[in-house]
Amino acid sequence: SLADVLQLAVPPRSAAAERRPSPAPLPPPPPPAPGTWSRYERGPAFLETLARGGTPRAVWTALPGPHWAEEIARAVAATLASGRGALVVVPDGRAVGRVDAALTAVLGEGRHAVLTAEAGPEKRYEQWLAVRRGAVRAVVGTRAAMFAPVRDLGLVVVWDDGDGSHSDPHAPQPHSREVLLLRAGHDRSAFLLGATGCTVEAAQLVESGWARPLAAGREQVRGAAPLVRTVGDDLLARDGAARAARLPSLAWETLRDGLRSGPVLIQVPRRGYVPRLACQQCRTPARCRHCAGPFEAPDQRELHCGWCGREAPAWHCEACGSTRLRAQVVGARRTAEELGRAFPAVPVRTSGRDHVLDRVPDRPALVVSTPGAEPVADGGYAAALLLDGWALLGRPDLRAGEEALRRWMDAASLVRGQAEGGTVVVVAEPTLRPVQALVRWDPVGHAQRELAERAELGFPPVSRMAAVSGSPEAVETFLAAAALPMDAEVLGPVPLPVVRPGAARRPGDPPPGEEWERALVRVPPGSGAALAQALKHARASRQARGAGEPVRIRVDPPDIG
Repeated sequence: SLADVLQLAVPPRSAAAERRPSPAPLPPPPPPAPGTWSRYERGPAFLETLARGGTPRAVWTALPGPHWAEEIARAVAATLASGRGALVVVPDGRAVGRVDAALTAVLGEGRHAVLTAEAGPEKRYEQWLAVRRGAVRAVVGTRAAMFAPVRDLGLVVVWDDGDGSHSDPHAPQPHSREVLLLRAGHDRSAFLLGATGCTVEAAQLVESGWARPLAAGREQVRGAAPLVRTVGDDLLARDGAARAARLPSLAWETLRDGLRSGPVLIQVPRRGYVPRLACQQCRTPARCRHCAGPFEAPDQRELHCGWCGREAPAWHCEACGSTRLRAQVVGARRTAEELGRAFPAVPVRTSGRDHVLDRVPDRPALVVSTPGAEPVADGGYAAALLLDGWALLGRPDLRAGEEALRRWMDAASLVRGQAEGGTVVVVAEPTLRPVQALVRWDPVGHAQRELAERAELGFPPVSRMAAVSGSPEAVETFLAAAALPMDAEVLGPVPLPVVRPGAARRPGDPPPGEEWERALVRVPPGSGAALAQALKHARASRQARGAGEPVRIRVDPPDIG
């Protein structure tokens, strides 16, 4: 409903901020120099078109390294030079800080606003009012900034659209990319979708002709990207060091050589100490007797259920009676501990959800991080290890390969280029498509092949799809009453896994303990609006009749399994 959208678009009011006048708008700045945009084949032309008041639409595959924030700032400066406004949406507060610093360096003080929840209600509302009144025409912020009322909008920028933070879990669950695509079309503004990687949706924008590719030549890519080497299961099986310490000999050599010239990044997919445990003797997973949840060991002393939190001081295996445990999955804290013992003279730093580092100095250190929490190293990392690739690739998700490649490329982009000796070792099967794309540093090719497969299977973004979830009776009656388009295809319904009380929930999961089903409704391109309208009317009619059991609707859910 409109109220749902307004609640997301307008921040909470602050009377104190409302009484204060906004500063007078500054005159447009001069057009910026191309700077590092000259590394891209059409980069300078893109800035010139913006400065002349043009509306280019581009999908930008950024080169690895720290220059992406400055390049966004120069695109914003070119837009302001034409007398128009610009809006930049990035996934998290750390990215906001980098773009904020770059905008200040390129534009100077007072020419842009920062819209994030971390600023506090009063400061955020004051910045929003300055944008609404036209005092500033450049905005950078996280997801909620996609609705910022920028005057004379001339450019919208989305950075790293594959990051899950761009998707709002609250109704109506908008995605930053989709909202800014609509705004670019409505306001006839320029559009820039940038990332180190490339999503399937970005590849579709280029294939449909709506946007043009903006990328560097292969020689530039080879010079900026690090050398990527792989370690597969066959090598792990033959490597005694790998069996004993979970790291192959190639990884140890890379660590040792990298520490001679700077910090080394180690990416571990799981946080904690030992997130998953099994019996040492028969390998049966260790599960809670109360709720069947998996046992975890957050440190070396405690053992408790990851779902209900109950401790198990006297655990024994129900299959064989053994009281000894082994790690199925090793977390970031355990990895940091092991590396600290292996390199006692080298400092070990960790970065994860509980404590995220922003930067590390340019001196030898081991930096253990979970995906998405990697700090930036001054001067770049000398090397990086990407561990346990199977944990990212093996998720039961349509986007598992795309997400794994995005996580790997984000981490590898922080490593020095191959010309400076930067090396990345990924522990994953070398023949898999995402691993090969990382080795070749070809995210666009990977996205194009994924898009072709989605087209054959009829999955989004080629088609439009809605997920209808609820109790079996509720889903059946809802679909029977909905006036779906003639070309709609209903897949299912199928039962959803029951969520145990206390377990972590995803946006599409049912309430804990309830048995739900999910049906997928698929329509070809061009019928998405008709499908959304039919589902909206059916839900409104159901609510008007006072139907008791809820039905959850998600259009183009990002986590189709």
